Amino acid sequence: MPKLKLNKRNIDNEAKPDTSNNPQDILYWDTELKGLGLRVTPTGIMTYIVQGRVNGSTPRISIGPHGVFTPDQARDVAREHLRTMRMGIDPRAVAKREAVQGVTLREVADAYLRDRELKPSSKHEIERHVTTTFSAWLNKPIRSITRELVTKRFNEVKAEGTTGKGPAPAQANQGFSVLRALFNYAIREYRETNGAPIITDNPIDVLYKKWAPMKPRTRRIPDNKVGEVWSFLTKARETAYTRDSLSGVDVVTFLLLTGARIGEAAALTWDRVNLEEGWWHLPDPKNRQPVWLPLSSQALHLLETRQRVKDNPYVFPGKIKGRHIRDPRGLWDKLSKVAGVPLSAHDMRRTFCTIGMTNCHIEKVRIDMLTNHKTMDVTLSHYIETQHLSWLQPDVQRIADWITERAAGNGCLQNETA
Repeated sequence: MPKLKLNKRNIDNEAKPDTSNNPQDILYWDTELKGLGLRVTPTGIMTYIVQGRVNGSTPRISIGPHGVFTPDQARDVAREHLRTMRMGIDPRAVAKREAVQGVTLREVADAYLRDRELKPSSKHEIERHVTTTFSAWLNKPIRSITRELVTKRFNEVKAEGTTGKGPAPAQANQGFSVLRALFNYAIREYRETNGAPIITDNPIDVLYKKWAPMKPRTRRIPDNKVGEVWSFLTKARETAYTRDSLSGVDVVTFLLLTGARIGEAAALTWDRVNLEEGWWHLPDPKNRQPVWLPLSSQALHLLETRQRVKDNPYVFPGKIKGRHIRDPRGLWDKLSKVAGVPLSAHDMRRTFCTIGMTNCHIEKVRIDMLTNHKTMDVTLSHYIETQHLSWLQPDVQRIADWITERAAGNGCLQNETA
C-alpha cells in the first residue's frame, strides 16, 4: 500500500485513481499518523478512513470525504477513534448503539408501515395520528417518550383534541392505540449490540384503565321508520335526474340490503358481481379474508336495473370520469329527516344487523358472516364454509323482505324455522 503524508498539496498532486484495465480502490496511508488513510476509487472519489486494532479485530471506519474534511480534521477524528480502540472499545459498536438508541418516532413509524401488510386506509389512519396527535414527538428518540409525557399528551387530546377546539376522547383512544402498536414494534425490532431491546417497557401501559370511556355506537334507523326510509329511497330512485344522484340513492339502498361498509359498496366493480348466481365478491375486505356474499332478490333487482357506464368499471359511478361515488352526504340529510335521527353510512350496517338479529331472529354468527366481521370462533374458522356464502341467501332474503314488508305496511315476515 502506498504511503503519503496526507496534506492538501500531496493529495492534489499524488493521490491518483487506478487507471489500469482492472481498476481498484487505492489506499494511501498517512506517514504522520499510523492508521489514517485515504481511499481513492477508480472514479476519483476520495474518502478518509482509519484502521486500528481492538479485541483481536482490525476495524476499518470511514471518516468522511476529502473536501468535506481537511487532512488535519480527518487526523483529529482518526486520533479519537484510535484512542477508543486502545481502550478496547470498537467505534463501530458505539456508532451502532448510538444510532439505534437515537431512532425516532418517525423512523419507527416508517419501518412499521413498510414492514406490515396493511390496507391503504389503515396506513392512512396511522400516518394521520403520527403527524397530528404526535407531531411534536416525530423527531424525538422513541426512548425519550416517557410515561409522564404519554399521560400528559393523552389528557390534552382527550380534553382539547389536536386543534384545541374541544374534547376528542375517541381521537385520544385511537391515537394512543396506534402509538402502543408502534412501541411494541420498536421493542421487538430495535436491539442493542448485545441483543437487548432498546426499550423494555411500553409507556402506553400507564394508560391502563385510563382510556376515555366511549359509549357503544348504536344509532340506526328505528324499526318504525324503516318502511318510510325504504319508501323514500324507492321514490328518490324514480325521480333521480342525474346519474350521480341515482348512484347515491342506489348505493345507500345497497348498504341497507347488504350491511356492507361504504368503502366496499362504493368501490364495487361489475366484474365482482354475478347476477345469474346471485352474489357479489369482496377480494380484499377489512378482515383480509376474500368472501362471496349472497344477494337478496331486492338487491339483485337493484343491480339488474342499474345502467352500466362505458369505460367505468364501477357499479356506482361518481361524477369524475372513471371513478366511483363517494359517501353521498347530501342524501343523508334528507334520510335523517325521514328517519327522525341523524344517519350515516355505517348506520345502514347497524340497521341491517339489528333487523337480522332482533326482528328476523337470525343467529349472530350468521350476521357476522353476512357482514364479514372478523370472528375468533375456531369452529367457524376451520370447519364451516366462510368464503362462499350462498348457503346464507335465505337469511339475507328474510332481512330484505322484512324491510320491504314495512314499506308495504304489513306485519313482520315470519319464518317458522327461526
